[in-house]
Amino acid sequence: MTRHIEIRKNSYLDSVSLMSMSTKANAVDGVTLALLGMATPMNKEVLLNVGVSDPAVDAAKPSDLMVVIDATDDTIGAAIEAVNDILARKNKGSGDAAEVRYRTLDGAFSEVADTNLVIISVNGAFAAREARKALNAGKHVMIFSDNVSVEDELALKTLAHEKGLLVMGPDCGTAIINGVGLAFANAVRRGNIGIVGASGTGSQELSVRIHDFGGGVSQLLGTGGRDLSAEIGGISMIDSIRALDADPETAVIVIVSKPPAEEVADKVLAVAGAASKPVIVNFLGSQRTESGYANVTMTSGTKPAAVAAVLAAGIDKSTLDLHALNIPLIEEVRAKLVPEQKYIRGLFCGGTLCDESMFAALDKYDNVYSNIQKDPQYKIGATDPSREHTFLDMGDDDFTNGRPHPMIDPTMRLQRLAQEANDPEVGVIAMDFIVGFGSHDDPVGVTIPAITEAKAKAAARGQHLEILGYVLGTDLDTPAVADQIAMLEAAGVTISSSSTNLGLLAREFVAKGDN
Repeated sequence: MTRHIEIRKNSYLDSVSLMSMSTKANAVDGVTLALLGMATPMNKEVLLNVGVSDPAVDAAKPSDLMVVIDATDDTIGAAIEAVNDILARKNKGSGDAAEVRYRTLDGAFSEVADTNLVIISVNGAFAAREARKALNAGKHVMIFSDNVSVEDELALKTLAHEKGLLVMGPDCGTAIINGVGLAFANAVRRGNIGIVGASGTGSQELSVRIHDFGGGVSQLLGTGGRDLSAEIGGISMIDSIRALDADPETAVIVIVSKPPAEEVADKVLAVAGAASKPVIVNFLGSQRTESGYANVTMTSGTKPAAVAAVLAAGIDKSTLDLHALNIPLIEEVRAKLVPEQKYIRGLFCGGTLCDESMFAALDKYDNVYSNIQKDPQYKIGATDPSREHTFLDMGDDDFTNGRPHPMIDPTMRLQRLAQEANDPEVGVIAMDFIVGFGSHDDPVGVTIPAITEAKAKAAARGQHLEILGYVLGTDLDTPAVADQIAMLEAAGVTISSSSTNLGLLAREFVAKGDN
């Protein structure tokens, strides 16, 4: 085995690009390890954790690019060349002669002064500084970067509000502006339904369900997951609701969020209640069923929220294929599971998709564990073994620290799938597959071998292991959602029609005996 370490001085690449390129580099023949990352303290620590220690790495600055390749002795030369080619293709960009690259925001602003939106994907330590520059230049901001402090987020959003601008983020993974998807997004038709999401995959799920039900999206505005916390107070959510209320192309507004702080939920609902348009609200995990405002409808999941939105937008209910729970299917799966198989294991790329399935299970069972559980008694870490019913958000920071997001590189989830399949008490493994802009180009195809192996392990001990899958995407995405579903069905995977139904099916499949 040979190790190649290279430090490229002042060669900044954003985190999204580096995650994608690392995935491609690790797929090169002969490569056992490929790490491409900026020389931040966190990334250096990741290298130490995998046994990489070198004076050149120690001396590198955060603006330097680290390239580490481990490969067999006879392939190291070809591996280095292949990784260099991956980096070179990125640096060449799309090949469009009109494309211009700027090294600083000031340089970009001086050349293209009529732009009004800046997307920031730099190391979190520098993201607030760059966002402040953009806001002071009169630009709206989308901050993809995470690891921005709460104090910086509050200051940025306060500044934006005072200037009549919008900050989407930090850690904002999804937006659709005037039909253009930013970061992780799906190809959906344009329409008159506006979405505001303090949740990336929750926003994606709403947009694809609206598309599936015949509606369309005017704008999708992300706020970042902390926006509805007590510390931030829903500043971006409130400004976004007001912006969509003033937008002539938006007739209906939909709000989706992970569980908000109660006092912030009250503020958001008051602003929604003052809007001139119907507002559909989905606060995941909330027990609120009434808003107190005539124009505001509370819903209990992403699918009901999408249904309410398209009906409010004028879609004929008789045209909707709502895919009610398949009771005969539930009975069929229950009959295949032996009494010992009484637990669900959820392995999710999308945080909101994990939340929604976990909350469905919590409605029926007490013994539900997760790395995103609010109850500390039922919270487990990324390296902890699963217990009883376990739902893992594998896109959470605990799993992605120094690694690509599972929507880009599913390696960590494949390993966990193999681990869960060894447990004879597991009856159902629930998984999401997210297609679209920014995601892996074949999330199902890369997972099929692991699914086949998992089912074979169960069969070898005389059990049926139910794999329950949901593909988040549309017919306009690449790859098309129908093609991904067909591959899963061919591998013996049961398909759910929505994130909401995924959680309901999983809990009902194992609902027998004492759980």
